[in-house]
Amino acid sequence: MVPITKWHEVVNTKNYQLLEEILDDDVIFYSPVVFTPQKGKEITKIYLSAAAEVFEGNSFSYVRELIKEGEASLEFELELDGIKVNGVDLIVWNDDQKITEFKVFIRPLQAVNALHQKMGVILESMEKRVRP
Repeated sequence: MVPITKWHEVVNTKNYQLLEEILDDDVIFYSPVVFTPQKGKEITKIYLSAAAEVFEGNSFSYVRELIKEGEASLEFELELDGIKVNGVDLIVWNDDQKITEFKVFIRPLQAVNALHQKMGVILESMEKRVRP
């Protein structure tokens, strides 16, 4: 459960440096807007940080949690551009308390489309900052 406590700290404080502590080097991130799984700590940090930028200030909150040994399901809600968004983070971690898998599911379709558009803009901006 340590990774979930730290994950909540990341969400609440916006301290994305904490991701370094809780993500496994070989973590796999499954995005609702990208077809292929994203593999590795660096790309996962980028996607999670970009999603946080999109969700920031949009009434994001976790409304339900199911946690057991090594895995958690965290249901969240927010409003994005007037669209009521409902989603789930499925998180799996190893014996070292490092997240090895992070899957995000979003509904309805309008929310997925809005998220896709906003994430694209932020990821492009991040890429320009990394590669001048």
